[in-house]
Amino acid sequence: MLSCLAHCIDNRQRGVWLDQANTIPTEEYNALLRARFKRPSAWPNYTLSKWQAAQRQQEELNMAIREALINGKEGCCNSGGDRQTTQERRERISAAAKYAWEAYRRDALGYDEFRPLSHSGTNMTRQGIGYFVADVLDTLWLAGLQKEYAEARRFLVDHVTYNQTGSVSLFETTIRVLGGLLSAFHLSGESDTQLLHLADELGTRLAYSFETDSGIPPETASLQHQKHVYAYQSSTAEISTLQLEFRYLARLTGKRRYRKYVDKIMDVVLKAPKWDGLVPIYFNAVTRRFTGDTIRLGSRGDSYYEYLLKQWLQTSQTEPRFREEYDTAMEGVKKYLAAVSPNQNLTFVGELLSPNNANPEFSPKMDHLVCFLSGNLALGATQGRSLAEMSPLELSASNREDLVLARELAETCVRMYFDTASGLAPEIAYFRWTNPATGVEKPFDVNTQLVKPGGDILVHTSDRHNLLRPETVESLFILWRITGEAKWREYGWRIFEAFEQWARLPDGHGYSNLLDVTVVPPQHTNKMETFFVSETLKYLYLLFSDSSTVPLSRYVFNTEAHPLPHFTWNKKN
Repeated sequence: MLSCLAHCIDNRQRGVWLDQANTIPTEEYNALLRARFKRPSAWPNYTLSKWQAAQRQQEELNMAIREALINGKEGCCNSGGDRQTTQERRERISAAAKYAWEAYRRDALGYDEFRPLSHSGTNMTRQGIGYFVADVLDTLWLAGLQKEYAEARRFLVDHVTYNQTGSVSLFETTIRVLGGLLSAFHLSGESDTQLLHLADELGTRLAYSFETDSGIPPETASLQHQKHVYAYQSSTAEISTLQLEFRYLARLTGKRRYRKYVDKIMDVVLKAPKWDGLVPIYFNAVTRRFTGDTIRLGSRGDSYYEYLLKQWLQTSQTEPRFREEYDTAMEGVKKYLAAVSPNQNLTFVGELLSPNNANPEFSPKMDHLVCFLSGNLALGATQGRSLAEMSPLELSASNREDLVLARELAETCVRMYFDTASGLAPEIAYFRWTNPATGVEKPFDVNTQLVKPGGDILVHTSDRHNLLRPETVESLFILWRITGEAKWREYGWRIFEAFEQWARLPDGHGYSNLLDVTVVPPQHTNKMETFFVSETLKYLYLLFSDSSTVPLSRYVFNTEAHPLPHFTWNKKN
């Protein structure tokens, strides 16, 4: 053990860092809290949740920092047996990706979506746009499935064209298809010009949607040019989750218009009034203001917040306006949306209903989608660096608070899996919650909604399905890379085994979404989402991979898990 420690802690500085890891910046944190709650509330009649990092949680974070410093990056003191187990698990996940791909290739190659029970597929347009294939392409590469990658790539370059009629989702096509093509091009060493040509062709056609009076695009994009494009109301997340892809496309092609289009969207969005950085889930392109009756970090809201941070990281932290807006929004999350359940002490991020009223209603509802936030908070706290590689004093009180919230939220997200009968999470969960203004617990139906006796997670009948989503394992991957805590890997492995047990179809037919995770066996629903391979299996594979594989300090993952490199603008862009 001593020789191992000598290898991991190879200089006196590391010993100094270990001493620093005993410190909690109490005065700095108290000053942060005073400033937060001294600022006038966006809603004068609303009772604040007043979430804050408890002393116990601060101490647990210090223990995690010390463990990272002692073990070194990714635990250099791991035994050979641990390394063997990690390799075996990585190979199992690679085999799952191969199993999913082979089912699709045999039964639906070329179709945009896959129906595994009926052995068929469906298209977004008459000809299809390579939706499934482009989305999974970089997973095949990263998982070492070179034969399968070659098959997928060959299909795209030989059979897919975007010179066709039809309309597609601007958001989904950008994050899945354009993002997938750009990521695969980069992984090729930026040498596969046929993939870049496809990306450029698609980008040109999707960009027709940006030619509105306000610059805010509609949610649907025509692949053929129209004389006039009109947008009225668009999803907040959808208009603000195009930037990583089009900015990188501008960097690669030298075509400034791509960057100009998506930067104009952010110019308009960032100028619009907000509530302490929080925004409703729709944006009115005519009034250039946010609209809608819900503020949430789930559907239609989530990736707005995600891309604020990631735009700052993508261009090597050279555009501070994105980071400033992100930090303001996270302050709003902690002030109004973060809460803790009464029995299991689960930290969750709820929703605000009717934000235009003086006293909006808090809802203890959290989409599984919100579980991305755990990883995003950790990423923002260290900019992707491992705790083993930095002085604890480099973490401000705010950074530490973000890491505490990230760890607590991740624990809640895994409980959404482990507390159900199947070990898989529902699409949406509610939590038992006591109103801080009245001291009264919000009513619920103990017979139909409570997942676990004595627990705090509630699931409505209509929310019990599972789409094999990635957000929890995404955060587990990021937390593992940053903290090196073994538990994040163990949680991820339990989730993978539950997918294998319940979502995997026999006889080589791939995987399927599930109807109800609260019963076993859960019923299959005849769809395998592209993001199961593109995101869920990719993040699981990377969870058990070395940190030199797509290092977080050099890459951002778009919201569909396509890794794109950091860069800086040059005169051409």
